[in-house]
Amino acid sequence: MCKPTEAALKPTDEEKHTSCCCGNRCNDKTPVKAEPAPINGSAIKVLGSNCAKCNALEAAVKEALKELGLDTAIEHVTDFTQIAAYGVMSTPALGVDDKVVSFGKVLKKDEIIKLLPTVQQ
Repeated sequence: MCKPTEAALKPTDEEKHTSCCCGNRCNDKTPVKAEPAPINGSAIKVLGSNCAKCNALEAAVKEALKELGLDTAIEHVTDFTQIAAYGVMSTPALGVDDKVVSFGKVLKKDEIIKLLPTVQQ
């Protein structure tokens, strides 16, 4: 079987502009583990498939933010590849500043308020 040369493994300029799930950091010899997208600044992510429980968690987060007087954006991640990249296997999950702080249950507003001290600064 013929092995590709090192030059053949280097991406061309055209291939560099094409993106994949790992940001073109992989090839046939070095697959890269999927990583969560970086979060700049304080951010909140609800991880889940838009099911009733995931939507209930998002609603509770909105209530908690409103009570705290915060205008922080909430991102609802529904792509299972991205969710798994966070290490979450049970949804709904809540991420604050790129860290999963809860998974597998719907938190109540008061529970969420206790988890948001880093967002409040």
